[in-house]
Amino acid sequence: MKLSFGCELAYDVAEPAVFVLHVEAARIASHAGLADELRIVPDLPRDAGTATLSENRITRFVAPPGALTVTYSGSVDLHALTADPVTIGEMAAAELPLDVLPFLLPSRYCESDRLGEFAKQHFGSLLPGFSRVTAICHWICANIEYRAGSSDNHTSVCQILEVRAGVCRDFAHVGVAICRALDIPARFVSCYAFGLNPVDFHAVFEAYLGDHWWLFDATREPALDGLIRIAAGRDAADVPFASLFSAAALRSLKVWIEAAGRLPIEGERTVAAIRTA
Repeated sequence: MKLSFGCELAYDVAEPAVFVLHVEAARIASHAGLADELRIVPDLPRDAGTATLSENRITRFVAPPGALTVTYSGSVDLHALTADPVTIGEMAAAELPLDVLPFLLPSRYCESDRLGEFAKQHFGSLLPGFSRVTAICHWICANIEYRAGSSDNHTSVCQILEVRAGVCRDFAHVGVAICRALDIPARFVSCYAFGLNPVDFHAVFEAYLGDHWWLFDATREPALDGLIRIAAGRDAADVPFASLFSAAALRSLKVWIEAAGRLPIEGERTVAAIRTA
């Protein structure tokens, strides 16, 4: 699927501020022919690089006081990397790659160490593997209301399970935390999502099954084969679209994603398990 996508962030900067951005699409195998550009107005010196383990692309710059606009735009031919879900099992901790082990641990928003009994009660008897993580997504979708404004950047998984309402980042956090409570490595993923209405940055999660990271979205909003991965981390604290160190206020935010060619017909859409790399 050929897609064009991007975002525009406008800020009022009160004093010199350091910006760290996670808005650029990852350069991974499923993002064929990725072509993109990051523009900053005023034009400023920047540091840019890719995180070794996560493949997150990071840009840092210092903005002077005044108006600031960051515009990122790109195009990609999105190729889902797929497999038959029944062939995808879980791995024991003793067999996991060392760089995957941190994603078994609790983190700021994902208190998996407090969910052991809950996870065991609801999912402990299910067949391990892709189908069990899918069942977790079904439960989240059926039991948590998708409600704008119901949470903020302080809301954790335990709070979401109490109020039973949240937004996409909360759905992803719950999936991550339950997986970790079952000894399944899981991580938070930010993305551009084709078919999401209204268009915005979207959050999903990946679980490490077999020897790959596999995509899951408990919101059941956009299709998995229309997701352009931006960044992955332990939870949302690791991969905000912008981190600011000093005084600056976000004036406006715009996100877009559109089909740049013929859309696949329903029978051509991918229904198998999907991984991003």
